[in-house]
Amino acid sequence: MILAKEKKSDLIGKFKINLSDTGSAHVQIALLTERINYLTEHAKIHKKDFSSIRGLLKLVSKRKKLLDYLKGQNFKAYQELIERLGLRK
Repeated sequence: MILAKEKKSDLIGKFKINLSDTGSAHVQIALLTERINYLTEHAKIHKKDFSSIRGLLKLVSKRKKLLDYLKGQNFKAYQELIERLGLRK
């Protein structure tokens, strides 16, 4: 699933750090979270779609690495991002 152009630009607008920001860790994590949420719902319906499940696990791993990087660089920004995305409960 590819994010619609409007949805993607909306996410970038919400999580960007400065005006020309499109690739910071904040933006990447937000985009990955949106794709993970979509694939999670897909996996609930299509339980035997193993290639999508494998892709989902790869995305979760990539997001975890980016979150660990952000946690090491700026812990306060990490906590704010986790809260905004609703990742930890």
